[in-house]
Amino acid sequence: MPAETRSSLAELPAERIQQLLAFDRLLNIMDDLRAQCPWDKKQTIQSLRHLTIEETYELSDAILENDLPEIKKELGDIMLHLVFYAKIASETNTFDISDVLHGICEKLIVRHPHIYGNVQADTEEQVKQNWEQIKLKEGNKSVLGGVPTSLPALVKAMRIQEKARGAGFDWEQKQQVWEKVEEEMQEFKEHFNAEDDSLIDKEKAEGEFGDLLFSLVNYARFIDINPETALERTNKKFIKRFTYLETQSRADGKNLAEMTLGEMDEYWNKAKSL
Repeated sequence: MPAETRSSLAELPAERIQQLLAFDRLLNIMDDLRAQCPWDKKQTIQSLRHLTIEETYELSDAILENDLPEIKKELGDIMLHLVFYAKIASETNTFDISDVLHGICEKLIVRHPHIYGNVQADTEEQVKQNWEQIKLKEGNKSVLGGVPTSLPALVKAMRIQEKARGAGFDWEQKQQVWEKVEEEMQEFKEHFNAEDDSLIDKEKAEGEFGDLLFSLVNYARFIDINPETALERTNKKFIKRFTYLETQSRADGKNLAEMTLGEMDEYWNKAKSL
């Protein structure tokens, strides 16, 4: 579809009309709730913030589980929040949902000159580089300026590295990155892997450990692994196995607090085979 909007609803396919009608239905319901529901009337952009974050994590959980019905439901919840924010802003004539949608449309058109202009970009990497260069022309003072400060550290590390790569600042080969991982691991081991229980400089240890994690995230990026997804899958795997350990040992009349590590390992190994 060209960048210009279609001139008439009559030209739209039936499926698109149904989509627009569904969106209009949501907007009408939002109007009703804002006017009549005590809870909805009370909400502000600030009060919705933590709820939106929660909904986003719920969507993330559904995606990790590949639960398509749940993904559909969570997308609806997030869509409601987006409409809610726009509705609140419209009440002070700050902006409305059409301003939001036209804004993102214009942004996408400008950021994709290889589609809506005469710029050549045949690879994903070229698209990313164009994107970052356009953002700088738009007034961003730094390539890294678009990384939200409140992002979880693991996600932030990935985004920082991706944006630096978009500006041409990156390793050339993954072997170079792995060598950096080994270098950081050796530094951490030499300084902080003490054989006894002697005190260590925790501030320096934290710094070296951060360097090690950052280099591992970098290598994960080179082999196309999302470190946040990888770690969360491991979290879920651990929870599943530990829950099995708890429930099965309890069923066998054992108290987890009184079991030896060897006894626990027997249940753990059974859980791994499930």
